[in-house]
Amino acid sequence: MLKPQISVLIPLLNEDESLPELHDWIDRTLEKAGLSYEILFIDDGSTDDSWQVIQDLHKKNDRVHGIKFSRNYGKTAALDTGFKAVKGDVIITMDADLQDNPEEIPELFRKIKEEGYDLVSGWKKKRHDPVLSKNLPSKIFNWAARKISGVKLNDFNCGLKAYDKKVVKNIKIYGEMHRYIPVIAKWNGFGKIGEQVVQHQARKYGHTKFGIDRFINGFLDLISITFVNKFGRRPMHFFGAFGVISFLMGTGITFFLICEKIYNLWKSLPFRNVTDNPLFFLALVAIIIGTQFFLAGFLGELFVKQNINQNDYIIEDQV
Repeated sequence: MLKPQISVLIPLLNEDESLPELHDWIDRTLEKAGLSYEILFIDDGSTDDSWQVIQDLHKKNDRVHGIKFSRNYGKTAALDTGFKAVKGDVIITMDADLQDNPEEIPELFRKIKEEGYDLVSGWKKKRHDPVLSKNLPSKIFNWAARKISGVKLNDFNCGLKAYDKKVVKNIKIYGEMHRYIPVIAKWNGFGKIGEQVVQHQARKYGHTKFGIDRFINGFLDLISITFVNKFGRRPMHFFGAFGVISFLMGTGITFFLICEKIYNLWKSLPFRNVTDNPLFFLALVAIIIGTQFFLAGFLGELFVKQNINQNDYIIEDQV
């Protein structure tokens, strides 16, 4: 089979009812657009008949492939596995619940191939989700992600995205970081990121897998990748800076207390021992914390030096 122009990557968990309809919709849309394609389903430990449905679709259409996990590892693991396996020039990710519209795919493909975007993210401007349980938390989350990451997208959570192949083959995601692939892509040098308003459909089958724990974990992952990106290769710049500031503050307070005692002795003024002053204990804590921060930065530098790998750098061209 010739190399496909598009790889449609679909992670799923217990979506056996929606898969045949989704497959037919994708096939109909891409055939009409004249685009060659493959569909890769990643079964993230489903307990229903999803894997059997995928096998049946593969028998019906040899452009359909599937990977089944032994248990539920999460959407990020499914996408990371799929990114390694896809073969198309443009990779489209979408959810399996029929809330993403496959008819958006040709335009997403055009933006990557003709307009030169590295990544185009869908924006579900009008959502068909519960306001309190999904819409409101999503708005808060997207606002925080924009402020912290500097990537100006309105909808980080949208599963419908398009990637140039070079992006997905050169990034590594883990935890719950699938939401931040645009951020990771930008920090790896793939900075041409676009956004496209896409149609959002009401869920037709099953129920949502979204929970408040995903919202909390997603926010923690945002803080994590922000820190790792800025200081992952130079931990001393973070820990050392705080350590030096804390150590100097403690030393300064101690010096002030000693000078105050000497001055009072010289002027025959009443005084109390340095160790009786609460400021002494504040200075002691600041010195100890400063030393610990500095040592943490030093150990971090040693760890980075021992584990740095040339493959961590993306080489765009070579002559």
